[in-house]
Amino acid sequence: MNKTKMVYFEKEDVLHLAMTDEHETESLEISPNITAELNESGELIGIEILQASSFIRDTILESVQIKLLKQG
Repeated sequence: MNKTKMVYFEKEDVLHLAMTDEHETESLEISPNITAELNESGELIGIEILQASSFIRDTILESVQIKLLKQG
């Protein structure tokens, strides 16, 4: 059974992706505004993205630009 949940907090512009219901015991900053949430075994259980709307917009634009450049 897939327990993955995605929640967007509009007021804070935070996107939270939880892969399990496990308790977070540690977090690791992957890059500015992106944090990996880990369980007590050090396994990835979630991801938090701050300034999510900008991150998603920029990521999509970059991906599209790369594909367009490859076609040209």
